[in-house]
Amino acid sequence: MNIFQHRLASGFVASIAIIVCYISFTRQPSDAYLFPRVISVFFLTLALWTFVKALMGLSKVGNGLSAYMFKNMLPGVLISSVYLFFAAKFFGFYSATTIAFFLLLTAYDPASYSNINSWVKRIIITACFIAIMYTLFAKILVVYTPRGMFI
Repeated sequence: MNIFQHRLASGFVASIAIIVCYISFTRQPSDAYLFPRVISVFFLTLALWTFVKALMGLSKVGNGLSAYMFKNMLPGVLISSVYLFFAAKFFGFYSATTIAFFLLLTAYDPASYSNINSWVKRIIITACFIAIMYTLFAKILVVYTPRGMFI
């Protein structure tokens, strides 16, 4: 990856960070967006720092994204896109997150698809992840999570 590609990519991420931060500070009720504001400010700080480093030529530049790497990332990009733009609103936050996490875990787990133990493991990991996420957001941090068809 040449220096121009790195500047372009970090600039793109910084622009997304600005949009996310702006959205988190303009939504109401403000109490429901306290946690997203903290996270978005942190994300924005890191994105701007990376962008400035790229503009100044201080970033370490790699070899870019090969076709093999892109092929490996494609299932995650597709699942995440469907989750963000469709499933989270249609199925509800926790239901869609459960489905998306399970699909991502299945796509990237190297265990055999024909082994029943690997499927049981994926189900248990997904259930534990959702339970921890629910406990963290709803019970410990007491932050607003999107409401939908199923919670």
